Parts: sequence; structure tokens; C-alpha cells
Amino acid sequence: MSVTFVIGGSRSGKSTFAENKAKEYGNKVLYIATAVVTDQAMADRVKKHKEQRPNSWKTLEMYNNFESLINQNEFIESDVILIDCITTMIGNFMFDSNLDFDSCNISKVNLLEQKISENVLTLINICNENSKKLIIVSNETGMGVVPSYYMGNYFRDMSGRMNTLIGNKSDFMYFIFSGMPIKLKHKGEMVKWPADF
Repeated sequence: MSVTFVIGGSRSGKSTFAENKAKEYGNKVLYIATAVVTDQAMADRVKKHKEQRPNSWKTLEMYNNFESLINQNEFIESDVILIDCITTMIGNFMFDSNLDFDSCNISKVNLLEQKISENVLTLINICNENSKKLIIVSNETGMGVVPSYYMGNYFRDMSGRMNTLIGNKSDFMYFIFSGMPIKLKHKGEMVKWPADF
């Protein structure tokens, strides 16, 4: 039915904004968590995210194979799907690939990126085909220091291209800056300034 894209820097308030949007869109919300708990810091981050979400929301922990959603009751029974976040999903794909990014052939990196984009498009298409409102959260990674190592560069580049892909597919788009939303897209059209939020 619609795709809302929420993007911003780390700790910009994008997750809180996206969750408030989900509450506006409906009561039956499915939260798709892409994070994998690998250390104490990530465990604490996941805990804080869980605490700020309503208890009535359903949660699925996944970052790929989105075609399986059509068989999940959590998906079937929900009106709003919120996935947080795309950059974490990309990191998981990179880790699972077992590629040595310092020495691997670029063709393998391109195949990995294609796999990620196919998963993103599958999620968007399944939500549209099943009349779900989809909210996608992602980090803006292209405004900082250029990474000095291959894996960081590949991550930044793939994140930028996935964000561009999602931005093009979105009906509504918001950039969150220090907790403040800037609306970039409304009903598929770029917002003309001054914007009415």
C-alpha cells in the first residue's frame, strides 16, 4: 500500500520516529529486527529498542528470506511492517558471506550486493502485494570519513546504493537530523520547499 523510508545518522532518533509513524499507521504492527546479538553492547541496544516498543507489537528476528513472510502469522495478521534497519542487514550479509574483502574478486562482492538488493525488493513487493504499509529504517553512511579498509568501503558503497534503491521505491521519505524530521518525499513526489510537515 505504501513504503515509508526513514533515514538518518547513528543515534539521530530515526528508530523512535519510525516507531511513532507505525503507531500512526495502525495498531497491528510487525517489527522486523535485523540485528544479531554478538556482544554486550549489541545486547544492550536490542534491550533498549524492545523496551520502547508497545507490548502488543509482534516481532520477527530476520534479515533475509523475506519471501517466507507470506507463511508467517505475524505477517498475515499485521497491517504495518517496520524493519529496522537496512545497514545492519547489510552487515549481516557481509559477515555471513565469509568473504575476505581485502583480497576477494570484486565479482563476488557484486554478487553479494545483488543478493542484498533482491531481498530488499522482495520485502517491498511482498508488502505491496499483501496491502501492508511498510516502514524501512536505514543509516546514512555517506556523510562521514571514507573508510581506510576494503570491507568498510564496500559496506559504505552498498549501503548508499541500497538507500538509493529504497528512496526511489518509497512513497514517503524522511531524513532525521538530531531528532528532527525533514520530509523529503510525499506520495511519491519530492517535497518542494518550504515543506509542510
